[in-house]
This record gives sequence, C-alpha cells and structure tokens, in this order.
Amino acid sequence: MQTILNTSDNPAHDSLVEKKSEFIGDAAHVDTLDEALAFVTSIREQHPKARHVAYAAVCGGADGRLSERMSDDGEPSGTAGKPILDVLKQSGTTDCVIAVTRYFGGILLGSGGLVRAYSSAASLAMKAAQVARIMTARRYRVHLEYPQLSRFQQLLSQLDGRQEDESYAANVELTAVVPVDHCEQFELQVVEAFNAAVSPEPIDMVNIPVPLA
Repeated sequence: MQTILNTSDNPAHDSLVEKKSEFIGDAAHVDTLDEALAFVTSIREQHPKARHVAYAAVCGGADGRLSERMSDDGEPSGTAGKPILDVLKQSGTTDCVIAVTRYFGGILLGSGGLVRAYSSAASLAMKAAQVARIMTARRYRVHLEYPQLSRFQQLLSQLDGRQEDESYAANVELTAVVPVDHCEQFELQVVEAFNAAVSPEPIDMVNIPVPLA
C-alpha cells in the first residue's frame, strides 16, 4: 500500500478544462474519514461558486481492513465519486482523500464524459502528490523509571521505532511505535535489557508513511 504526504493545508493540486467546465483536483493525507470530510468542507469553502465538489477517501489497512467513503455531490450517480475512488484503489493508496471541484461551463458532458473528467482530475492530483510507502507498525504503552529512559530510547531507535505522547510525573509514560517486522525483537530486547521490569503493553496497529527515496 501507499499514501501521500501532502497535508490538508497544502494539498496536491492540478486541474483540467473539459468543454468549458473546469475540474480541480485536490489530494491530501488523512488518518480518518472524519478528517476527509473536514477537508472536503474546507474545499467547498474555498469554492463557494462551484457547482459540485465530489470526493472519495480511503483509510485504514493496518489491521487488514479498509474504510472508504465517496460522494457524487449532485452529479448523476456513479459519475463522480466512484471514478475518484477507482483512482485511489487502482493506485493502492490509503489514508488519502481526493476532492474534485467542478465549475460548470454550460455544456452537458454526459455520463461517459463526466466519468473521464472526474477520473482525470483525480489522477492529475495524485500525480502532483508526494507519494510515500505504508509501513505497518504496532503501538505500545510503556512505563519507565527515569534512569531507564535513555537505555530504552536507544533500544527503540536501533529498531527503527519512535516514541510519542510522553508524560513525565513520578515515572515516565510514553507510547512507542515499532515497525511490525521488529515487534518480536523489540519485546524480547526490552525484557532482557530491564530484567523483565519493563513490559510494553500493545495498544493497536497503525500505518506510518515513509517517504520514497
């Protein structure tokens, strides 16, 4: 699977004109379908005079399941949202939303023409995007004594992991994110390094975008 790195604030962008109608494609990385809907809302606000803002989004995949959503936004059924979704599926892209804004030019395109135009605009946005591969990782909740923190961080870094959501009180609590291929080694090394005094608690699986070289 792959994703894109372009943010909602700075989406990948391109456009085309078909029989006087302008189709504007915008693509952004999202982690949830709610984020996708918020992105589409922001696109609508940028184009208050546009006739349609159709979109499609795909999220998930870390647990083997994908969630998707699409909308024709008033275009004939199957002529806008589905062609955009097909672009995402055919490219193997997840955690991504593509919105295609249409300014109507006064000439009807017919179902076939609409499908081609929306598909082309979505493809152009994807071509303008910064593509990244998806790495599946597991998140762990970890409790540490302060003297253990440096050693743990070193071990985590050696296994291409990262930490997030740290909190410092009487002890340290953090979330460790470890590539799934290294999880077994990570768990064993933590047990050995701290004589079983530290026990990472698995939380869930997540997708991590890794920029292509």
